[in-house]
Amino acid sequence: MTTVKKTQFRTIDLTLAGMFVALMAIGANITSWAPFLQVANVPLSMQPFFAILAGLLLGSRLGALSMTVYMFVGLAGAPVFAEFSGGLGVLIGSTGGFILSYIPTAYIVGKIIESSRKPTTTLFVTASFVGIIMIYLIGTNYMFLSLNLWLNIDMSYGAAWLVMLWFAVKDIIFTAFGAFIAPRIYHATKKVTSSNNKSVA
Repeated sequence: MTTVKKTQFRTIDLTLAGMFVALMAIGANITSWAPFLQVANVPLSMQPFFAILAGLLLGSRLGALSMTVYMFVGLAGAPVFAEFSGGLGVLIGSTGGFILSYIPTAYIVGKIIESSRKPTTTLFVTASFVGIIMIYLIGTNYMFLSLNLWLNIDMSYGAAWLVMLWFAVKDIIFTAFGAFIAPRIYHATKKVTSSNNKSVA
């Protein structure tokens, strides 16, 4: 009898992780394909939405792995970052902190969901908003430090947060939306994976 260990990634797990790598690349450049998706000239990046969703649906380890793979694909030079950019220069730029933040965010969000065998909608909402807070804390502080320490651009700490306010509004809306659709997708995915486990047992 063949058993599937929880410590091993299955083919479907790796497929889902790969899907989120692709979704992150699409989310980074959605306004390149649809320029009208802007509010007050602020592009509606979907990356925070997909990073949090990765944690909600894939769990801590696989969610963090998918975000790590996405980052390294971009660092290798593939045009998967915003404005179809890639390379180390993006990571050390002012927005590099957001790319870094997606990894621990997916992990912590996944851990919150994994804390319950039957996560409720309330838990999904809690995990999602913990995730968006993490993204902005890491990303905005990194932006402030990068501008002032190595990019030689003077910006006050308050101004850094003010700049991110426009982005925060749309990300809060997307986060709330994701938190409420995630439970249905989560439970549907669990049914599929559990049936696959039985078929290989």
